Amino acid sequence: MATMGAGPMVTGTDGTDFEYRQRVAAPHQISLLNKSRLKYCIFFHALLFFVMLAKLTSDILDRLDVFVLEIEELEVPTPLWWEYIWLGSLLTSFLGLSAARANKIRKMQEYMIAIGLFAVLPLLYCFIYYFGDVWEYITLDENTDLEESEIFLWRGMPYGLLWYAFCFVGFQIHGFTLYFSYNLIKAWKARTAARKYQ
Repeated sequence: MATMGAGPMVTGTDGTDFEYRQRVAAPHQISLLNKSRLKYCIFFHALLFFVMLAKLTSDILDRLDVFVLEIEELEVPTPLWWEYIWLGSLLTSFLGLSAARANKIRKMQEYMIAIGLFAVLPLLYCFIYYFGDVWEYITLDENTDLEESEIFLWRGMPYGLLWYAFCFVGFQIHGFTLYFSYNLIKAWKARTAARKYQ
């Protein structure tokens, strides 16, 4: 441990010239901040994955020929193809994490494309698919009973509206994921350009 006041001070300095050496370059700060935020997005993507997995459990067990009375009593509607595609989108997280760890621009671009194809597009399909039911529910007369309408209900709730809630959360998570990934790519390109310039 250094002793205070011991030893000669360098002439021409008051001892505060170390501050410029303590700063982290802006691209590094941006990279660290966005890596942390991207990890949070991937964490929330994983949480949403478990929500979807819970919804698909009934169909998965049917395909495996496993009968669980409690799950069958829930009468969960049969899933559409987009639900399984979205479920598989969690696998793209490994690509994103490895790209962030290694600071690989190309891998991060591939991750953004994969998120767009396997996460955003299925949610967009869901949004369009249930638009009719949701629009009918929104424009429904107050005196009309839901049971008498053509709106598909599950447990007394409009099924399309439940999917819209899922899409709302999903679009936010994937939107922020793409935004932070884009910021990482910009920071890495700036750092690479700075190295070439030096």
